[in-house]
Amino acid sequence: MNSDSLRRATNPTPNTQNSVHYRAHGVLFSPAVPVGVDVQVESLDSISEVDMDFTMTLYLRHYWKDERLAFPSSTNKSMTFDGRLVKKIWVPDVFFVHSKRSFIHDTTTENIMLRVFPDGHVLYSLRVTVTAACNMDFSRFPLDSQTCTLELESYAYTDEDLMLYWKSGDESLSTDDRISLSQFLIQKFHTSSRLAFYSSTGWYNRLYINFTLRRHIFFFLLQTYFPATLMVMLSWVSFWIDRRAVPARVSLGITTVLTMSTIITGVNASMPRVSYIKAVDIYLWVSFVFVFLSVLEYAAVNYLTTLRDGKDRKLRDKAREQAQGLPCTCGMTHARTMMLDGSYSEADANSLAGYTREPEAPDAPPEKSQERMVVHLALDTESSTGGATKKKGLRGFRIIQNTHAIDTYSRMIFPGAYIFFNLIYWSVYC
Repeated sequence: MNSDSLRRATNPTPNTQNSVHYRAHGVLFSPAVPVGVDVQVESLDSISEVDMDFTMTLYLRHYWKDERLAFPSSTNKSMTFDGRLVKKIWVPDVFFVHSKRSFIHDTTTENIMLRVFPDGHVLYSLRVTVTAACNMDFSRFPLDSQTCTLELESYAYTDEDLMLYWKSGDESLSTDDRISLSQFLIQKFHTSSRLAFYSSTGWYNRLYINFTLRRHIFFFLLQTYFPATLMVMLSWVSFWIDRRAVPARVSLGITTVLTMSTIITGVNASMPRVSYIKAVDIYLWVSFVFVFLSVLEYAAVNYLTTLRDGKDRKLRDKAREQAQGLPCTCGMTHARTMMLDGSYSEADANSLAGYTREPEAPDAPPEKSQERMVVHLALDTESSTGGATKKKGLRGFRIIQNTHAIDTYSRMIFPGAYIFFNLIYWSVYC
């Protein structure tokens, strides 16, 4: 390449192949310079949910023709230069739209290559790492897929001055087969292009590199879903613990609640503070509600147990006062008191379920000691023919009063409801 060619190439913009000029409204201008672009993605370094961006390293190549750089060659071979010549000739001013950081690699020298062909065609290649914004939707996190875009555009030249296009369509984008991410599966890369409008400067050609990422769920199953499920199942253990073991059931309930709070806090710490509900939030908070309800269930059981013990204590006190006298109704309107003295079998005693057994009086002589059972029989004021409705009411009352029954029903209701929730959750999000 001679010095005259180099001097001509330092002009602001190159002429087209036939150096044709057009006149419009008295202004002389040349047609838009076509600049082809292709990209080879070397690596997809990271995806950040907190910052909503991605980092990519790529080879960016530009193709155009500048007749001022043409030179005679008997062998028709191209000439290759390093980055020092780039500062002395015109090159496209392509930049990355919505980029946060970017740099050209400079180890061991600047990774810039300029190749000029005898007919004036130019190849301009550089190795760049860019961090660009990616608008992510976390409504289905962590069962989500994200589509990110890297956008290229000329900074100064509108579409009337520079026509930016993909050199070979979708084949202009190539990727390394070894590209992989720990949390994502790269599904596809594809290209697109359109015009971008700025109100103050006009229309610009914009090129898009689109790629879709699907998140791996196995990591979150191990770190989030399985621990949350185990905590819910652990809270059900209290239904099998004796209702009078207050320290055991209370400590188990508090432990599961605090563990669920820790899991929720850990998940949200690695996520941006979005104002909508994520899929993982639904699962964790529903699990938290199940754990919290198990604590409330024991509070209800303990409260009813206290009430019943108080009533039983009053009945025992009254029975003890009446143990030396004849049976009486003691002011009860619809009740009759019976005292069974003498010998009876254990089967007879068990048949009187729900009645109060009066222990032996402490001052009774040993030789005349007999176990006494005081039985309060509730008598309906109406005839016995009113039966079915009355029995249902009594059965419901016994369920409420019998705290063992509350724990028994909880053993079935809690697991059944949680399994039903899981079926709906995974069918919707998977």
